[in-house]
Amino acid sequence: MANISSYDFSGRRALVRVDFNVPLNDQFEVTDDTRIRAAVPTIKHILAGGGSVVLMSHLGRPKGVDPQFSLRHIVSTVEKLIGQTVMFAEDCIGDAALQLTANLESGKVVLLENLRFHKEEEKGDEFFAGQLAENGDVYVNDAFGTAHRAHASTAIIARFFLHDKMFGFLMENEVLNVERVLNSKDKPVTAIVGGAKVSSKITILENLIDRVDAVLIGGGMAYTFIKSQGGTIGNSLVEDDYLEKAREISAKATAKGVKIYIPQDTLIADAFSVDASTQIVDSTAIPDGWMGLDIGPKTEAVYADVIKGSKTVLWNGPMGVFEMDAFAHGTRAVADALVDATAGGTFTLVGGGDSVAAVNKFGLAERVSYVSTGGGAMLEYLEGIELPGIAAIRE
Repeated sequence: MANISSYDFSGRRALVRVDFNVPLNDQFEVTDDTRIRAAVPTIKHILAGGGSVVLMSHLGRPKGVDPQFSLRHIVSTVEKLIGQTVMFAEDCIGDAALQLTANLESGKVVLLENLRFHKEEEKGDEFFAGQLAENGDVYVNDAFGTAHRAHASTAIIARFFLHDKMFGFLMENEVLNVERVLNSKDKPVTAIVGGAKVSSKITILENLIDRVDAVLIGGGMAYTFIKSQGGTIGNSLVEDDYLEKAREISAKATAKGVKIYIPQDTLIADAFSVDASTQIVDSTAIPDGWMGLDIGPKTEAVYADVIKGSKTVLWNGPMGVFEMDAFAHGTRAVADALVDATAGGTFTLVGGGDSVAAVNKFGLAERVSYVSTGGGAMLEYLEGIELPGIAAIRE
């Protein structure tokens, strides 16, 4: 694989897989341009190096050609963010694309139409990947959010660029930062794992126990652990099918000398509502008719101490129902502890949709070491799965 920083782009067409799968409102205006902004450094670097740029992305889950999912809607946003005109190709393959890309002059930018207007994209069709490849001389994958998919534009296409293939800056940073946590020599390493369900985090927990010194558990999944150890959890979220698995994970952690922290106290409510009555109780003694919706103050203090005493911290998943302000305190306390730890020299990585939404909600994204953009891709990476989009570049 080549390296984007040292590659000579002069006179070359860079075919860049970006993740421009952004939300649009009823007027088809972009309501959150985070993913587009994330690709700007890669685009500008290629242009500054004398190359031209052909951008390809998916948008939504269209069933065939569907105007509401056209990437035409985002052209003006891309133009504003990169500061120049962007030509739009009515298709991503064939004459409609090649008329614009075949003899593309240095410094020019083309955006191809939605890749998923062709069912061959998600099927990982090799012929379709070859048609896409005709639009560039060098392939740059800068779409970490789709790196876990073996689609034509994220994995298969790399076969057509044996030596001229590389990560973009965003992808490079994502890979470096996740691997920095997974292979960290800066110990102690702590993983904060929250969210609703144990079932969705099992493989992550099993993979992390081999790599970390402590695990802090929060969110709805905590009650499965509490019940597995004999606690009473009232009406709290629980996965009874996973009680044995929770016990196994706890036992494996103990055998490896990894400390698993489970909430000592819980903010409980008599309904899943902002107007519910609430109280703080011992996590192992939640009364019938009440449910745990956030960690309590004792737990916040313990978790903050562990975080501040760590050299490397990964945060994946909130501590409670942070979307409701009444139950956001625990998640906020963890975010604040991460900010303090970062200021003290700890490497802190926040990843996974809800954790990222939380640090953004609290305005703290700039004050941790790294915020990952790739939800599903980040989770699969943490599970120890080799991601097709990464493997295809490294092969």
